[in-house]
Amino acid sequence: MEHRTIGELMSRKVVSVRLDTPFKEIVRTLADHAVSAVPVLDSLGRPAGIVSEADLLRKAADRTDLSGRTPLPDLEAWERARAEGRTAGELMSAPAVCAHPEWTVVEAARLMEVQQVKRLPVVDEAEALLGIVSRGDLLRVFLRKDDAIREEIAREVIGRTARLGAAGVTAEVVRGQVALHGTVTDPLLVPVLVRMCASVDGVVSVSEDVRVTAGLTTPA
Repeated sequence: MEHRTIGELMSRKVVSVRLDTPFKEIVRTLADHAVSAVPVLDSLGRPAGIVSEADLLRKAADRTDLSGRTPLPDLEAWERARAEGRTAGELMSAPAVCAHPEWTVVEAARLMEVQQVKRLPVVDEAEALLGIVSRGDLLRVFLRKDDAIREEIAREVIGRTARLGAAGVTAEVVRGQVALHGTVTDPLLVPVLVRMCASVDGVVSVSEDVRVTAGLTTPA
């Protein structure tokens, strides 16, 4: 399968700050570059954490509301410690959850889901920053053209399984939705075809209308 890698999808021009970058400079950096978070780099250029608008807003949330109109619960101890921070190193969410350039969209998406993060710094073998990938970057695979998806399914999915009994199958692709039609000689091939099609970059869904026919038998 021709899975696009994180190295192909990531943004290489990364806005970052250092551990000792002060609060107001972080705010200015976010505003000047229209981003909601930036990696925080150590002295070797390795991501130590991420500082986001949410991290910075804890400082405002920790202040006393003299109007009394917003009776919110007090911050937890760790949130208060962050709210009192003055530099990126004190304010950031750490450690940084990172990806590697050879990863697939599936690997990066799963890590984002498990760690509940919106972006991943991308690092090399020495953990030095190479780029950053966001949820929006991962969604770009779904902009892939239908013709390209159809060609890959014909070549990599149906082509590879043709000798197993799937030569009579064709695929239609409309807006990333794959519809399989035709016949197979082995009923076990149907779920295999569906699973393989679903793993193709850009596929939104897979449906099948595939019938099972008896294979040719050799006379005794």
